[in-house]
Amino acid sequence: MRTLGHALVQFLIYLGQLSRLTSEAFLSLSPFRIRWRLVIQQIAQVGFGSQLIVFVTGAFVGAVFTAQMYYQFVKMGVEASVGAIVSVAMCRELAPAMVGLMISGRVGAAIAAELGTMKVSEQIDALRVMGVSPVNYLVAPRLLAIMISMPLLIAEAVVCGIIASNVVAVWLFHIPSAWFWGHLNNWTDLDDLAFGMIKGFIFGIVIVIVASHKGLSTRNGAVGVGRSTTQSVVIASLFILVFNFFLTLLLTVLFPFD
Repeated sequence: MRTLGHALVQFLIYLGQLSRLTSEAFLSLSPFRIRWRLVIQQIAQVGFGSQLIVFVTGAFVGAVFTAQMYYQFVKMGVEASVGAIVSVAMCRELAPAMVGLMISGRVGAAIAAELGTMKVSEQIDALRVMGVSPVNYLVAPRLLAIMISMPLLIAEAVVCGIIASNVVAVWLFHIPSAWFWGHLNNWTDLDDLAFGMIKGFIFGIVIVIVASHKGLSTRNGAVGVGRSTTQSVVIASLFILVFNFFLTLLLTVLFPFD
């Protein structure tokens, strides 16, 4: 019980540290304190630099989900509904979760490694000596960049997934294209896309805050940098999976299925 209680206390302390870093980062996002040059640089790294993995992730998730749905639906004689199921699933669940996990591995690891290296090489302390807030200079631009980029990346993954789904359904399984697009248009609307983009927005915040916290608290040199990088990816991925469940319950109330 003592060990369990200690773990619980440490977890609550960790959540408190994340909350404090989040509040400081958002306070640094006032229009007069934003470093727009750094924000644009981070948008290029986070958004444009993640295009390839988002395209590949969205396309193959949509393709494999289409195949699985077809093999099950053909038994019930409703294979024409594959387009509708895949589009809704991509918008609401698959694209946000998969892209969030991929960005956690790519961007979150990079942030933790970069800030961790700066911490162990005392560059963070040098910023403080010069009167520059590390949160304002390092965390806030990354936070704003990912909040802008993640919803757009989710939308791109959805489009790629639907296109790949159409290719698999029409060309491989010979479902009439009119049936595919007809069911998709009937059962998918902008609310479904907004559902996923809101998730992506929140997942982006989680990724940057967790990675930045791990980076800024790095110790023990190169070994500590590697440990912080690994921990940031694991923790952010777990948070994304947990948040995904609760966001689904909450957003379904705001954007119910028609």
